[in-house]
Amino acid sequence: MSPSVSVLLPVRDAERTLPTCLRSLERQTLRDFEIVVVDDGSTDGTPTVLNGWMRREPRLRVVRTEARGLVPALNEGLHECRAPFVARMDADDAMLPARLAKQSVLLSSDRDLGVVSCRVRCFPKGRIAGGFRHYESWLNRLQTPEEHRAQRFVESPVAHPSVMFRTDLVRRVGGYRSVPETDPWPEDYDLWLRLLEDGVRFTKVPEILHLWRDRDDRLTRSDPRYGKDRFVACKAHFLARGPLSDRPPVVVWGAGQTGRRLVKALARECRVPEAFVDIDPKKVGRRPYGIPVHRAEELSSLLQPHAIVLVAVSRRGAPEMIRPKLAEAGLVEGRSAFFAA
Repeated sequence: MSPSVSVLLPVRDAERTLPTCLRSLERQTLRDFEIVVVDDGSTDGTPTVLNGWMRREPRLRVVRTEARGLVPALNEGLHECRAPFVARMDADDAMLPARLAKQSVLLSSDRDLGVVSCRVRCFPKGRIAGGFRHYESWLNRLQTPEEHRAQRFVESPVAHPSVMFRTDLVRRVGGYRSVPETDPWPEDYDLWLRLLEDGVRFTKVPEILHLWRDRDDRLTRSDPRYGKDRFVACKAHFLARGPLSDRPPVVVWGAGQTGRRLVKALARECRVPEAFVDIDPKKVGRRPYGIPVHRAEELSSLLQPHAIVLVAVSRRGAPEMIRPKLAEAGLVEGRSAFFAA
C-alpha cells in the first residue's frame, strides 16, 4: 500500500546536518509517509549516516547516483515517490513535528489547492542578515492563493524545502527544469511560476512549521543560477508569456538599478516598455535605454488602454508608498499592476 506522503530529500556531502534533519522527520505526528533520499554522489560520511538510519527507519529509501546536480537529483527522487503528495526537505533543515500532518490535511481538504507551504523560521538567528530577514518576513505574510499569485514576480512566494505539493501536478508540468540550457535560472522559482501560470493555487499553513538554515555555502549563495540577474531573467520570461503576452503598453515604476535591470531582461524577451516613472527628480528627464523617465505624478496620463505597470523598486517601504498611487490611477494589483522587486 502506498504511503500518503513522500518526503523528497536530495543530499550531497551532508553528514554534519543530516542526522538533525532525519530526527525531525522521525518525530512527525503523521506516521504514514516515506522518505526518498537521493544521494547525489556524496564523498563524505553521508552514505554511512544513511546506512545507519536505514537499519532503524523502515520508511527510508535511498537512491544513490553519480554527482549530477540538484535538478537531476530532484527529478530522480520525484520519479521514485509513490505518494499522492510530495513534501520537500533539505538535509540542513528541520521540520517541526506537525508539519507533514497539517500540510497533508490542508491539501486533502481542498482539491483546488496544489501547493501548500508554511511559515518558516531562519536559523541560526545570530547570522541572519537584514536582506534574508526581510525576505523571511515577506514570505511569511503571504497567505491566500490570491496573495501568492499577485506577488509571484516579487520573489519566490514559497521556500522550496517548506512545500508539499500534489505529485501529479508537478509531473504534469514536466517536473524540475534547468533552463535555459546555458546560464539557467533557479529551478524552484521556475517550477512555481509554471504552476501558477497553469492556474495552480498556492497557500500556507499559518504557522511556523519549518526551520530553514542559512549558511555561507548554501547553493543560493554559491551557484550562479541563483544570482540576482538570473532571478530577473526568470521573472521577465514569465511576464512576457503571461501578463505581457498580448503585448500591452508597459510602464516601469523605478528608473534605478532594479528597474533598469528588469527592462534589460524584458528587452531580451522582446517586451520593451514605453516609459519609466520615478520619484527621484534627478532621474526624471533621462532616457536609459532610450526610454523616457517621467515624474510619478504623471503616471495616469501615461496609461494607454490595457497598459500594465511593473513596479521595480527594491527600497524598503516602497510598496506601502506606491500601492495607493496605483489605486488612484485605477490599477489593480495582480491584473494591471505587478510588483517585480
